[in-house]
Amino acid sequence: MVEPSPPAGIRRGTPAYRKANLAFFLSAFVTFASLYSVQPLLPIFAEQFRLGAGDSSLSLSATTAVLAAALILASWVSDRVGRRRLMVGSIVSTALLGLALPFSPDWPSLVGIRAAMGLTLSGLPAVAMVYLAEEMEPGALGFSMGLYVGGTAIGGMAGRLLSGVLADWIGWRPALLVLGAAIAVAALAVVVLLPQARNSARQRVSLTRLARLIALQFTDRGLPWLFASAFLLMGSFVTLYNYAGFRLALPPFGLSHAAISSIFIVYLLGSVSSAWAGGLSQRLGRRRVYWVLVLVLALGIVLTALPSTIGVIAGLAIATIGYFAAHGIASAWVTRRAQQGRAQASALYMFAYYLGASVLGTLGGYAW
Repeated sequence: MVEPSPPAGIRRGTPAYRKANLAFFLSAFVTFASLYSVQPLLPIFAEQFRLGAGDSSLSLSATTAVLAAALILASWVSDRVGRRRLMVGSIVSTALLGLALPFSPDWPSLVGIRAAMGLTLSGLPAVAMVYLAEEMEPGALGFSMGLYVGGTAIGGMAGRLLSGVLADWIGWRPALLVLGAAIAVAALAVVVLLPQARNSARQRVSLTRLARLIALQFTDRGLPWLFASAFLLMGSFVTLYNYAGFRLALPPFGLSHAAISSIFIVYLLGSVSSAWAGGLSQRLGRRRVYWVLVLVLALGIVLTALPSTIGVIAGLAIATIGYFAAHGIASAWVTRRAQQGRAQASALYMFAYYLGASVLGTLGGYAW
């Protein structure tokens, strides 16, 4: 008896391709706008709740810490309930928590809601790259991966920009409420647009099998280095943006909160660079392009030490280009390199990614 061939992947140029790309772009927007909406508010939290810079970063680090811890479990759940169901549930529950966040009565409750948001957010980044790798045709994958990472840049920028600028005008609580409403609308659009998965069959993976799949990823020569790079890339980048606002508010800069938040517009460069680098890596090779982009990120970080507003902004822009492009290549590299337990390999990469944000992002505040 001849086994039926698996369904063909989503082809470039088809209606399903356009819907999937739009759904993933909006999914990235919802996830990263929710995740980073509090980052420009750290100086406001420090002032209002009488906190130090490192303590105020807990509003972000609590989310990324829980997110990192939940990613492995989310990858296991996705094998059992299906990629799409997990992603949709993740996005909708995150949007609901975002609407509740502005009504936090005190600092512990705000951190508590942000920690819960880390759990709900875990569903998308744990399996998004895996869904694309399984559902897209190989020729369409590079651009779709790059577009998804570009969506993370747009979402991160929009969340920071809207909350930061609006907080300067109407206060941080109304600002987060406006952003939460926008995120809820985007989440509903994802529910409608995201295609059903056709090539990712559900698996009843036991916890023992899950542990073996996780251990298997560390037998590969390259994957552990990609996990380490995720920790360092994300940790350095989040630290850079966590405390740039504190520095730019002081002499010799003395920028207003709205002006500091406006600097996050440079995230648009990250959106463009990630999509561009995805195609470039397919032509020239991931390894060759990746290391050039890491050097670009390092150059940008060095430039932010200049005692000049233009120099700091230029450094942030260059670092953003290098970071998003390098991350887009590395994350696609993981899903291509993993031979078994692809969801677990992707989750381990994202675990290291958000662990870097939590550990280095908070330690950077105490160093500041």
